[in-house]
Amino acid sequence: MKKYKRFIKEGEVIKLSSNKTIIVRTMSTIKHPKYHKIIKRFSNYHVHDEDNNCQLGDKVEIRETRPLSKIKRWKLESITSTAKERIYDTSTISS
Repeated sequence: MKKYKRFIKEGEVIKLSSNKTIIVRTMSTIKHPKYHKIIKRFSNYHVHDEDNNCQLGDKVEIRETRPLSKIKRWKLESITSTAKERIYDTSTISS
């Protein structure tokens, strides 16, 4: 049986949908074929969060997996930064 590579994407938690489910928005950039302008594209994914660890605004990594329900095809891989860490990060503030 051949295993295929499962995709990993980064995004931000935009909604805590229900128990063990979050909605993550990812951004990708493409170049317009005719006008050559860089365009941002956003996609929303329903993600399985086994331990209910995520909060709104967290940056997360998600991994593609087998179908878990009618709409969930992704699992939470890791939380890269929490919303509170980014709010109170003083390194971006200039004196």
